[in-house]
Amino acid sequence: MRAMLRASAPILVIALAACGTDPAPEPTEQIVVREPGAAAVPAVETEDSLIAIGKAAFNTCIACHGIEKGGANKVGPNLYGIIGQAAGAAQGFGYSEALTSSGITWTKEELDRYIANPAAKVPGTTMMAGAITDAGRREAIIAYIDEVSAN
Repeated sequence: MRAMLRASAPILVIALAACGTDPAPEPTEQIVVREPGAAAVPAVETEDSLIAIGKAAFNTCIACHGIEKGGANKVGPNLYGIIGQAAGAAQGFGYSEALTSSGITWTKEELDRYIANPAAKVPGTTMMAGAITDAGRREAIIAYIDEVSAN
């Protein structure tokens, strides 16, 4: 009997030591339920992330437009400092008659409407690209242009 108690003692000690300890928690999966038709809560976007998104999105514009202070015009005008300028007024670029006579001052809102659909905003414009239909992408590009021009 003693031999049996000695043999079972280590097992009993291990079993008792295991009592009361919590097993490692499993990963928790969360499911967010919202009412049908309710809008999803958008991710919080900081101004820095908006500018970073705009910088990446501006890569589609870079083939035609520069954004450096004092930079050269390309197929399109350099866009450094464009916000607040009159349309067709940047020095050294040959704008279309439609754009120079449009009377537009490039506010963020006017720029947004223009790059959403240049031909609809200014019929006769020579801007061949554009038509960025994604409003968030346009907002990010404009924030990037504004940020670069401010620094």
